[in-house]
Amino acid sequence: MADRILICDDEEDIVSAVSIYLRAEGWDILCAYNGKEAVEIASRESLSLILMDIMMPVMDGIAAMAEIRKTNNVPIILLTAKSEDADKILGLNLGADDYISKPFHPAELVARVKSQLRRYLYLGSRIERAQTLRCGGLELDPDNRVVTLDGEEIAVTPTEFSILKLLMKEPDTVFSTKEIYQKALHGGDRVQTFGAENNIAVHIRHLREKIEIDPANPRFIKVVWGRGYKIDRGDGIS
Repeated sequence: MADRILICDDEEDIVSAVSIYLRAEGWDILCAYNGKEAVEIASRESLSLILMDIMMPVMDGIAAMAEIRKTNNVPIILLTAKSEDADKILGLNLGADDYISKPFHPAELVARVKSQLRRYLYLGSRIERAQTLRCGGLELDPDNRVVTLDGEEIAVTPTEFSILKLLMKEPDTVFSTKEIYQKALHGGDRVQTFGAENNIAVHIRHLREKIEIDPANPRFIKVVWGRGYKIDRGDGIS
């Protein structure tokens, strides 16, 4: 069964053009033209990914994504205008996995979609059979894509999961924001990393809010100033 992607944008020409590019890759496409329609479709359809415009009538993309995130962990890529920097950061904070600024090149769009689908659908249970990673009371199960803290499941987005997995697989290794962006988000050394620092910083902050008792004084994810981020090996990593 082909992966199913929802495209939501109030500009019909954009929806039509993006649909052509993605259908050419063999994906099934569903279309919506405002946030309310997207929420309704996400509630009844099995989706592999959502492309969501921010500025839309009836319900904007940020509000729609927040509603979808209450019950659905599907990867969401925001389609944004270059001037919507504040909305990009807000979107990442509310659970977006990535964003693409308009106008975008079709090849970049397809590459971003493939990257999210690869991590969400394939690098989890379909291919990788790995042991649970542990750091004190924090546990990450790569096969079932579950994160728990002191036995309680923590809801993380696919991007947050990938970042945490990268750090926990190589404790004490410092990863720069560029490395995290390439290895955890886009799986390659040749992708453009413009805006990577802010992108990763938002995801790290969001992770800390979920797994740290005191996010300002984290015991799991540490910053190494001028270099990047790491997880201390301590006595609990296995």
